[in-house]
Amino acid sequence: MSAPATPPTPSTGELHAEVVRTRADLAAAIDELTTRLSPGYQASRIAHDAKQAASDAGAMVSGSFGNKNGPAQDARRARNAKILIGATLGLVALGTAVAVTAVLRRARG
Repeated sequence: MSAPATPPTPSTGELHAEVVRTRADLAAAIDELTTRLSPGYQASRIAHDAKQAASDAGAMVSGSFGNKNGPAQDARRARNAKILIGATLGLVALGTAVAVTAVLRRARG
């Protein structure tokens, strides 16, 4: 019966290289998290998403929404465009109701 084989132990140079790689990976992960969580980055993402939703809403209204590269292929973009259209219609309806109410109150005297 043979003795169980022991796994080879890594050399000091190999361990040092692994530690250096791990530190570099950790530093990269921390840098990425710091960037993603920064207020400036979040504000730029929100501004980009709002501009994209406005563009997608325009594409929906003009009828070019369903093309192959359009927002219809991305459910999140389609949802954002629909929300923007709904919010816009709601604000128009609210503005109209306020204007009509003001005119009717003036007419009554």
